[in-house]
Amino acid sequence: MVGLKPPEVPPTAAVKFVSAGMAGCIADLCTFPLDTAKVRLQIQGEMRTPRSISSMEYRGVLGTLSTMVRTEGARSLYSGLVAGLQRQMSFASIRIGLYDSVKQLYTPKGAENTGMAARLLAGCTTGAVAVACAQPTDVVKIRFQASGAVSDSARRYSGTVDAYCTIAREEGLRGLWRGTLPNIARNAIINCGELVTYDLLKDALLRAQLMTDNLPCHFVAAFGAGFCATVVASPVDVVKTRYMNARPGQYRSALSCLLALLTQDGPAGLYKGFVPSFLRLGSWNVVMFVSYEQLQRAMALARPALA
Repeated sequence: MVGLKPPEVPPTAAVKFVSAGMAGCIADLCTFPLDTAKVRLQIQGEMRTPRSISSMEYRGVLGTLSTMVRTEGARSLYSGLVAGLQRQMSFASIRIGLYDSVKQLYTPKGAENTGMAARLLAGCTTGAVAVACAQPTDVVKIRFQASGAVSDSARRYSGTVDAYCTIAREEGLRGLWRGTLPNIARNAIINCGELVTYDLLKDALLRAQLMTDNLPCHFVAAFGAGFCATVVASPVDVVKTRYMNARPGQYRSALSCLLALLTQDGPAGLYKGFVPSFLRLGSWNVVMFVSYEQLQRAMALARPALA
């Protein structure tokens, strides 16, 4: 089983847009507990001063997951999933589905191959636009994922809609876009580390004729993309998570959040939750890109039948 073959006619931008959103949701459904574990590890200790080993509630990926199931129930692993799926339908659709179209805009007319600069610019552009549109869903998702880790243990919101309304009422519309700048930085980096790496690896494998354009090639390219994206984006991701989860007034800005993190944890704090980040981002990339490629091909094959 090597999947559907590439269609003779390339998928349209609309097909890529819809396929990317659907693939992002599939990947989130498969990897959401790892994302929740990552968030818990990233914010652990930020409210405790001084810190001690005994105060650490979570230890490692499996330890975090087992602790959450034991103390909060299995449903806690998927806390914030609704907001996460809402996020992917807007976020993944834009940053992944529009990547090829934007890449062509940056490619000089008549050029045989797309250069590295055009790929990087396309990744930064679609990543930034996607964040601007999907930021409220990301804020709500992180608030729900982190809710079991707060010191008062009381959940802030009764549901996703209540979260949007409460944040807008108590913190203003700016509260829904809290952490936009670090999130834009993070996703510009992730898009370049993820999409550009996938694009280059897939292109290199096909050019060297090491693999054909099918599932094994997509798997290898996606795994490499996930590792590169985790390495370059982890520091920004930690700051973004803490800043979005912070209560009003806890940090003056994303920069003050970064300084507080460095003061408390040192440079190693920038890579808090790296293992679950890689497990989540690596597996997310594999599921997403494989699903994305297959959904594009399935929709392209279905178009003539529906016509």
